[in-house]
Amino acid sequence: MRADRLVSLVLLLRQHGRLSAAALARELEVSTRTVLRDIEALSAAGVPVYAERGRHGGFALLPGFRTELTGLSHDEALALLVAGSRRGAQAFGLGAALASAMRKVVDALPESYRAVAAGGARRLLIDPETDLLSRRLVEEDVPDAVVAAIRRAVFAGHRLRIHYAAVDQPPKWRTVDPIGLVTVRGQGYLLATRSGADRTYRLSRVMAAEELDEPAQRPDRVDLDRAWRERGARFRTGGDQVRAVVRLDPARRAELVATALAVSAEEADADGRLRLEVSFQDARHAEWALWQLAADAETLSPEWLRASLRDRAAAMAARYGAPA
Repeated sequence: MRADRLVSLVLLLRQHGRLSAAALARELEVSTRTVLRDIEALSAAGVPVYAERGRHGGFALLPGFRTELTGLSHDEALALLVAGSRRGAQAFGLGAALASAMRKVVDALPESYRAVAAGGARRLLIDPETDLLSRRLVEEDVPDAVVAAIRRAVFAGHRLRIHYAAVDQPPKWRTVDPIGLVTVRGQGYLLATRSGADRTYRLSRVMAAEELDEPAQRPDRVDLDRAWRERGARFRTGGDQVRAVVRLDPARRAELVATALAVSAEEADADGRLRLEVSFQDARHAEWALWQLAADAETLSPEWLRASLRDRAAAMAARYGAPA
């Protein structure tokens, strides 16, 4: 790992010209003391790195120095394969590897292309942290050690032991046969089988993970896209799902459709409002989604959902009807 860090340090200095110890520490995700030790190691190995004193000083390489140490590690190559989504790399614990790999890619470019590529990259923004309404996208935090163990088991084809906390249940250990990893909107999932049955585990709910020596019982080839679609279809048609009939202002249709699991029927009423039959994951999901639409939506059935929304609205009216 230190060898990779030393290569990354050299590439950072080549690409930026001069950087302070603090800036290098931030890029490499280490302490400034570690950076200083690495600088000493590079100097001892003959790399022409020198320090510039003063307010705008830092470390730099002698002009014209070039290194051919641009080989990609396994994780860096893997990170590039999922680099279509920066958040995908983060979800799989490959954020640092992606940053290191991209430094090597930039360094390998012909000098005439390097400035053009860097300038072009600054004019592209993919998956910002907030949308136009300043709503932050929720990214799940999965410990690196956990996701690394899961990743190793997936690639090695070994069974996996996970300490998993299902919704509204205490964590418990499970032994599974891992199939693959999926990321959706910054949330990571492990697709696996357990005792031959399909299972899907959310990475943020895995408290600990251990790769076992036993081979996983799984097919040699897998179509993850198809597997994900099939599991999604089963999820939408099973469990504690709620089906509701809703009258809706057409202007809010896209918002409801984006939130609901599915729309099974739709027609227009005489007054121009839409009547939709929609499915939600459970009672809490249904109440939350329809509450967001306020008076632009009216729940016609089931009666318990209509009553729940009415009681919530009455409580809100009572709260704001009193003086502050």
